[in-house]
Amino acid sequence: MNFKMIGRILSAVTIIEAIFMLPAILFDLIDHETKSALAFAYTIAGMLLVAGLVAFLCRKAKVNFYASEGFACVGLSWIVISLFGCIPLLLSGTLSNFFDAFFEIVSGFTTTGATVIADVESCSRGILFWRSVSNWIGGMGMLVFMLAIVPGSMGRSGFTMHLLRAESPGPSVGKLAPRMRKTAITLYGIYIGLTVLNVLSLEMAGMSFFESLCAAMSTAGTGGFGVLNDSFTSYSSAIQIITTVFMMLFGVNFSIYYLILLRRFSNIFQDLELRIYLLVYTFATVFITMNLRLNHLFETIGDSLRHAAFQTASIMTTTGFATTDFDGWPAFSKMVLLLLMVCGACAGSTGGGIKFARIILFVKTLIRNIRQTLHPNKVQQVRINKVPVSEEVINNTNAYLVAYVIICVFSFLVVSLDGYSIETTISGVLACLNNIGPGLGLVGPTHTYALFSNLSKSVLSIDMLLGRLEIFPILVLISRSTWSRKA
Repeated sequence: MNFKMIGRILSAVTIIEAIFMLPAILFDLIDHETKSALAFAYTIAGMLLVAGLVAFLCRKAKVNFYASEGFACVGLSWIVISLFGCIPLLLSGTLSNFFDAFFEIVSGFTTTGATVIADVESCSRGILFWRSVSNWIGGMGMLVFMLAIVPGSMGRSGFTMHLLRAESPGPSVGKLAPRMRKTAITLYGIYIGLTVLNVLSLEMAGMSFFESLCAAMSTAGTGGFGVLNDSFTSYSSAIQIITTVFMMLFGVNFSIYYLILLRRFSNIFQDLELRIYLLVYTFATVFITMNLRLNHLFETIGDSLRHAAFQTASIMTTTGFATTDFDGWPAFSKMVLLLLMVCGACAGSTGGGIKFARIILFVKTLIRNIRQTLHPNKVQQVRINKVPVSEEVINNTNAYLVAYVIICVFSFLVVSLDGYSIETTISGVLACLNNIGPGLGLVGPTHTYALFSNLSKSVLSIDMLLGRLEIFPILVLISRSTWSRKA
């Protein structure tokens, strides 16, 4: 194991995180929030000191890097940024319990949006900004950002491929450009461009600059942290519609946008995952709209359609915003939303969940195995978009499903010790593992996760990390063989 190289990467990630904290100090100084500003200042100073020391000790690191280092580095990086990221919440007095602060910032970085803060409007603008920034960083990934901006030896293709594969969501990661660093730059260029467009659109619809900035960053990361206690309920219909559109856009595989830049439109229309993603969204929105209308929850069919479209997009892309208390919706609508929690968005997007790419693989593999049972001597290949899928990808996808089920069962059992309803327990675990945020029952859109014990919050925090990092980078950290390899 190349510990010195991992140390160099962790120090670089820590410095980048400290830089992202700087605007929060500016907002607090403008508002004369001295305690919050000092909390960020002390945290940044400590982070730079630790990062500098680690960088000095690891200055002679060799750049040889393998898959195990990549997974371990990604897992450790997300734990480190979460530990440092929660310090301002504690020092500012926003939260007094470490488990609460760690849960809150892990929720931010993993783009879950689950919160333990009942009154977010009482938080300083610096804290609100930092929560939204954590959503934005977590959406594309801190290490992807580092790969996009760090030149020199840390940008070598073999090195970057291991990190990009470990941090990027989906069954497999390919190159958008000949060099992996160029791929990282392309991804973040598209990400920043869509975020800026979202900010401008919200401002034109009547949002203030600060609110539009925070909302756009949380939407981009499909994170769901808001600046108002009622999420998006108080905003105009125009703002809700704009946010619905951008939530769906950020739930699309970013390679689709790269194809748009290359004007390869035929490839876009042939993408099976994108077609299913849009089809499922359309049908779910229509069914929920009809169900809401039949139960007379809203005055007009237009209102029913607007709320159904927003909440379907919010849950399906795992953003977690809310325009209404969907926990009070009919059982059919809630069941549709619960299923969408598990499905998630597209692979290669900022959304969470299992991903439609994996679901397609599950179905096609099942069909292939049935055919092989009927015709054992016939070679059967799984294809997506007319391209054969390797057995390695299929095996990894099946392993992911097994691990996902085991984690769900274990989490259900531990969280159930708190004694809350099955609806609260199951939806809470699924909402955290799939990086959604609000669940049903006592963790619905009008409630918080503060009711859970420290043990449950710890398990749910781990679930959020497992969900965002697609399980394996965290499991690699607890594997003995990971640490047995010599550098």
